[in-house]
Amino acid sequence: MRLIKEAEAPRFELPGLTFAGFAAPSRGSAELCAWRLTVAPGTAAPDAHTLDRDEIFMVISGAIRLGPEAEVVAAGDTAVVPAGAPIQLSNAGDGPAEVVVAIRAGFAARTADGAQIGTPPWAQ
Repeated sequence: MRLIKEAEAPRFELPGLTFAGFAAPSRGSAELCAWRLTVAPGTAAPDAHTLDRDEIFMVISGAIRLGPEAEVVAAGDTAVVPAGAPIQLSNAGDGPAEVVVAIRAGFAARTADGAQIGTPPWAQ
């Protein structure tokens, strides 16, 4: 067993987003990745991306949308996004949203126009 303490989880920042890396191949999990995502109020991704694996979003607090016209995913809700479906994350509330995200290790992301993004550092 490998224990990843909250204070020791690596942090990664993008505008309006903070990723706290938990399970990943570099942290002892060969098959599953999981991280906590904090989405600041007013944050909205300008473009969609896709993944080659199913991704699960479990909202702990606040609310998000996974597309401009998508249903709100509120605290206590879980959204399952199938592989290949576009994801365009935004905060759907007035305060920060806290989300636990899980996906199979080794996934790859692509931009809406098909350009390879690869696997982000919080999932490596």
